Amino acid sequence: MELASKYDPSLIESKWYQYWLEKGFFNSKPDNREPYTIVIPPPNVTGVLHMGHMLNNTIQDILVRRARMLGKNACWVPGTDHASIATEAKVVAKLAAEGIKKTDLTRDEFLQHAWQWTHKHGGIILEQLKKLGASCDWDRTCFTMDELRSESVIKVFVDLYSKGKIYRGVRMVNWDPKALTALSDEEVIYKEQQGKLYYLRYKIVGEAGYAVVATTRPETIMGDTAMCINPNDESKAHLRGKKVIVPLVNREIPVIEDDYVDIEFGTGCLKVTPAHDVNDYMLGEKYNLQTIDIFNDNGTLNENGAQYNGLDRFVVREKIEKDLADAGLLEKVEAYVNKVGFSERTDAVIEPKLSMQWFLKMEELAQPALKAVMNDTIQLHPAKFKNTYRHWMENVKDWCISRQLWWGHRIPAYYLPQGGFVVANSEAEALKLAIEKTGNKNLTINDLRQDEDCLDTWFSSWLWPISVFDGINNPENDEINYYYPTNDLVTAPEILFFWVARMVVAGYEWRGKYPFKNVYLTGIVRDKLGRKMSKSLGNSPDPLDLIAHFGADAVRLGMLLTSPAGNDLPYDDSLCEQGRNFNNKIWNALRLIKGWEVADIKQPKSSEIAIQWFDSRLSQAIDEIDDLFNKYRLSEALMAVYKLFWDEFSSWYLEVVKPAYQQPIDKQTYESTLVFFEKLLKLLHPFLPFITEELYHALKDRADDDSIMISLMPTSGAVDANIIAQFEEVKEIVAGIRTIRLDKNIPNKDVLELQLIGATDCVLSEVVVKMGNLSSISTVDAKTPTSASFMVGRTEYAIPLDDKVDVEAEIKKIEEEIGYLKGFLKSVMAKLSNERFVANAKPEIVDNERKKQADAESKIKSLEESLLTLKK
Repeated sequence: MELASKYDPSLIESKWYQYWLEKGFFNSKPDNREPYTIVIPPPNVTGVLHMGHMLNNTIQDILVRRARMLGKNACWVPGTDHASIATEAKVVAKLAAEGIKKTDLTRDEFLQHAWQWTHKHGGIILEQLKKLGASCDWDRTCFTMDELRSESVIKVFVDLYSKGKIYRGVRMVNWDPKALTALSDEEVIYKEQQGKLYYLRYKIVGEAGYAVVATTRPETIMGDTAMCINPNDESKAHLRGKKVIVPLVNREIPVIEDDYVDIEFGTGCLKVTPAHDVNDYMLGEKYNLQTIDIFNDNGTLNENGAQYNGLDRFVVREKIEKDLADAGLLEKVEAYVNKVGFSERTDAVIEPKLSMQWFLKMEELAQPALKAVMNDTIQLHPAKFKNTYRHWMENVKDWCISRQLWWGHRIPAYYLPQGGFVVANSEAEALKLAIEKTGNKNLTINDLRQDEDCLDTWFSSWLWPISVFDGINNPENDEINYYYPTNDLVTAPEILFFWVARMVVAGYEWRGKYPFKNVYLTGIVRDKLGRKMSKSLGNSPDPLDLIAHFGADAVRLGMLLTSPAGNDLPYDDSLCEQGRNFNNKIWNALRLIKGWEVADIKQPKSSEIAIQWFDSRLSQAIDEIDDLFNKYRLSEALMAVYKLFWDEFSSWYLEVVKPAYQQPIDKQTYESTLVFFEKLLKLLHPFLPFITEELYHALKDRADDDSIMISLMPTSGAVDANIIAQFEEVKEIVAGIRTIRLDKNIPNKDVLELQLIGATDCVLSEVVVKMGNLSSISTVDAKTPTSASFMVGRTEYAIPLDDKVDVEAEIKKIEEEIGYLKGFLKSVMAKLSNERFVANAKPEIVDNERKKQADAESKIKSLEESLLTLKK
């Protein structure tokens, strides 16, 4: 196969992806091999690929491709999430643009529009992942609202309800006035906001005075049903047993006492609004206070808001400030910074609201999941996230699982005509239970009313590692028993509780076992200024544009180069350029090798040594890469194979074995070189799947189904540490020769002589001769007067320059270097003459300083001898 002069990814990527698909290399079926399983964190069904997806799925593909090459039965399950809030919001917006209101539609009519939207836009992101090279088993693609997954969700709800773990009740919830639904605590993002602290006057009934309350939310006074003081606050003793009048509303409310009130905050008087504050709600329950809800679901005030009925809460806040001031009931206003809750999905300010919702008791369920991570049954990478996980799980609250939406899994609760309800897997089962419960055999399904709410999206995705193998509906099927528990999960730290912890809970509840063994937590992709990449900031490149410009392999490599687990990735296009340059390096290396003429001639000694060295160096690198993968240090594993190819194979091995101009290479060296190249391609394949497949086939003729992605990863052999150390010394010697050539402007084609001063022989001399372009290496007692020298360790090397040197310039240069070294030696001696330093420093630090002393003294001696010789 002839290689083009330049690597063009656009010509090969789609070709090889189609080949992999046609050959079924991504597909997995249970067999007698060790399984390796990853389930994809399902992206939103109507989402498109962003930089976070690129990073996450690149990492997953690397792990899956490597497992496949280790001989495991690798199964990567793709799928999408129905994303209740996000998808419903998009459908509502689309309908609004067509002049249709959601409220004008029946539930079934709206769901028809939602399914149309999903079928039109759904799955785009999965097609985009193919461009990246994702080796998912596409035949297994799941959707959280497909038939099997939906059955699983309903079955789990019924199961938990029957165990007494799901209950229904009025509770204070986080209300999203934009999405018009309740949110769990974890879906609320708190941000510091510059606001105001309003000091309001409440007239004391029967007296001329006022009690002053400080609040950030004056618009809620219409819901006040008490004032609270701390019983230990003597400054408020005059208010005990009294009543006060709510400003503008003119309603009398009692003064109650509770040590919940912080004496130091504000005025020491607290307005109690049980319907619109979590803590006030608890006080209301404790003291049996009236609850007055003043808000509509969309954040406007209702009829309890008096003259502000129908106005938005923030409009009322501005208006009521003026009205209170006009009425003489506003003592003062101060600037105030406080934390305000925002909806993670819509960015609307959350409104605490009393609402009838469904909840899942979490405390007992959380215990096995907490234990599994704390005892490292499940390992988080990096481990620093264990504390975050522990804090969440030790302080877990009941999960509000109902959402006031239509797009999602409808809660399987059916209300009876005379009150009460039944929970069932189907309408037929609900009717049967309803007849049993009421004794009324004349009931029909039309007499029952199903709950209008749907379940939180996370209530389906927490089952993902089980439900993708139908392990809820058919708990003993072959697939769930073979593939579960899965091996690795790759996800973002921000959903460690939302998704990861809940999957662990579900795993122990329905399988009695953890859902995955390792959790690799990615960082956030940021721009050069450290900002999170986002569409709104306009600082995020389109991943598909990057792939079109640089090629998928280059982008994959760029994403991984600076992305250690759990740390943010400072992205710049130069990373993809570096990836492209590396691809070109690999391509050109094979073009160089393939360009050599091969002959049946004797193998040079330098090539024999190079093969022995690189064989050991390759084995050493394989051990290092295996170790890094075992520790989930993928960026470092990439860098290890990157340096092995670029620095060791290309810069040293190929240069040593390369035949002279227009001369052939011996067959033995050539074949060894092809073997090394193939092993390097296999090490690189998980990171760079496309170019490695192309070059794997360019190396030699192969059978149609011989693909690098199903070949076995190379294993390490014996490592000769001695030859590796010797070759490192060779590199230093050659570097010294190259430095002299550079300093003296001596062309590389000019042959030089190398002298060893007082040493017996040169290490791996055949390699040094070739790489240094030397005529000979000799041992001398003293160097020639016009030679330039350098040190490697304690050995001095010299190159006679004869007429190639400017004596005056050389004397000046050596004198400057001696001056620098004497200054350096002085600083070292100052440390070593300090008794406290020698006595207290670690022995290895003192030894290192003594080595510096010996090296400096040796170099000074050598330079002074050179100086003496030049001045003769």
